[in-house]
Amino acid sequence: MANKAIEITDANFDEIINSDKPVLVDFWAEWCGPCRMVGPIVEELAGEYEGKAVIGKVDVDANPQTSAKFGIRSIPTLLVFKGGQVVDKQVGAVPKNVLSQKLEAQMA
Repeated sequence: MANKAIEITDANFDEIINSDKPVLVDFWAEWCGPCRMVGPIVEELAGEYEGKAVIGKVDVDANPQTSAKFGIRSIPTLLVFKGGQVVDKQVGAVPKNVLSQKLEAQMA
């Protein structure tokens, strides 16, 4: 089975986003319909980008500090980090190729 998205929490967030690779973070919640559409895509990307990027998920209900820090108001929100900074943002469910392009742009 391919790599899975990392469970990101308030406690480990800073450590994970300060990777030397691009980091895609999916802010989601169990009760959110569009989040359930994006979830499997995020898991697929985790497998495809293993070793090239870090893919993780933040449950906004369980990790309110991180969600508040980045002003997450609607979910799913996907943030792309490079060098610990937000370099791209996607709000709402989108096709997999849109997220792939955002990651690829940070690897160039």
